[in-house]
Amino acid sequence: MSLIKRNNGSLATRTLLSDFFDTNSFFNDRFFRNLSPDGEWVPAVNIIENEKDYAVELSAPGMKKDDFKIDVTNGVLNISAETKVEKEEKKKNYTRQEFRYESFSRSFTLPENISEENIAAKYEDGVLKLTIAKKAVVPQKHREISVA
Repeated sequence: MSLIKRNNGSLATRTLLSDFFDTNSFFNDRFFRNLSPDGEWVPAVNIIENEKDYAVELSAPGMKKDDFKIDVTNGVLNISAETKVEKEEKKKNYTRQEFRYESFSRSFTLPENISEENIAAKYEDGVLKLTIAKKAVVPQKHREISVA
């Protein structure tokens, strides 16, 4: 008796299932470690919409608030950070030098209902928190015009 692989279903279904089950990409490090397609580390981000604002939480442990650069250009919010740590230790018979460099950049297209002037950022406990205020909704006036 032999097992035969069958391809039942539409081409789209077969492709989707094949992409998921026939590759190891679901189980590789990139999926679980927040790696970009080119293998670079990117922090995990939560975006929460409230009635009056958006809250953005970016997980970046081990950084300082001075490591971050945040700007808005043409309706795109850019968040980047760069940190460099160097450590040199000299003892009687050896010298050891260690260094570490980390950087990332994330960009988000902002919706039209936000106020670019009212964006605040705060870094605490390894999480960068941004508050992006929404524009106040102006109720539209309704007026009927009679035909003369």
